[in-house]
Amino acid sequence: MTNSSIFHPSGTHHIDPEELGGSAWMAGLTSFFLFAAGAIIPVLPFLFLQGAIALWISLLLSGLALFLIGAGITLLTGRSVLFSGSRQVLFGLAASGITFGIGRLLGVSLST
Repeated sequence: MTNSSIFHPSGTHHIDPEELGGSAWMAGLTSFFLFAAGAIIPVLPFLFLQGAIALWISLLLSGLALFLIGAGITLLTGRSVLFSGSRQVLFGLAASGITFGIGRLLGVSLST
């Protein structure tokens, strides 16, 4: 094993990149479009509604989407749907709470 293979995944895990298929470009584009699709979910209600109702619908849709993603993760982890879905919602709420706190510190507000 060479020094460079210590830091390269194929050197440490015996992964053959040819066996994986796909390309870095395809992985990058897929990641971009999935991220964009997920990012639009909390914004959608604000395109059609205003104020508090848009905020509550945004929270509801975001929570539902997070739970469904967490539930889908059970296909890979084997854990319960309720555990994985709830865990994903909690992480999402924590991230949005931190973002809200930073916005509050910077003086950003949602006009209602």
